[in-house]
Amino acid sequence: MANKPDKILSHKDNLQVLFEDNHVIIVNKRAGDIVQGDKTGDVPLSEVVKAYIKEKDNKPGNVYLGVVHRLDRPTTGIVVFAKTSKALPRLNKIFAEKTAQKTYWAVVKNIPPKTEDTLVHWLRKNPKNNKSTAYLKEVPNSKKAVLHYKLLKKLDNYYLLEIALETGRHHQIRVQLASIGCLIKGDLKYGADRSNLDVSIHLHARQLTFTHPVSSETIDVVAPLPNHDAIWNACEAEC
Repeated sequence: MANKPDKILSHKDNLQVLFEDNHVIIVNKRAGDIVQGDKTGDVPLSEVVKAYIKEKDNKPGNVYLGVVHRLDRPTTGIVVFAKTSKALPRLNKIFAEKTAQKTYWAVVKNIPPKTEDTLVHWLRKNPKNNKSTAYLKEVPNSKKAVLHYKLLKKLDNYYLLEIALETGRHHQIRVQLASIGCLIKGDLKYGADRSNLDVSIHLHARQLTFTHPVSSETIDVVAPLPNHDAIWNACEAEC
């Protein structure tokens, strides 16, 4: 791909860094970005961040960057990377042990059954269509999924929900909200009636709180909402 370096440079200039020190870098992912390389061959966010670090720190050689977790391609918001081999296993442990507090915002079409609730499902992933199905009871090859939601605001035609995750399953928020009739705006895969023009869905990794893997300080990061979207702008104004 001859145009890949040019794409990396253009993405790098639009990179929104939320936090950075010697060991950790946190960025605000845009809709359509993939966190790590896949079969599409598209430029992953990890390569964009490497290019940013290489230029900012004037590094002559290869840049180390560890991928700690992922966000679905149409989802926006907080993504954490490790800048050192010391930080990566510690960050992996933090995320694996669920000690990091993750908060998401979702804009949904229908009002939820309750203003706040805990959803418990068993999710089974189908790799053929890259989609998960939610069950109320355990089924073969399923994994338990738990989230907590609350209604933050009623918009003109939609509802803004805040979601806190206990588990991190494949498409968890998308499929669990769909299972109670709360279809995320733009999420055709899970039942929305139309897509968003920018290939996004209205799901945003809004806030992350965790203990720094090296300094042990509390890191609390909030990701600004996509500012080109009228509905997200309404959410920001209302909240």
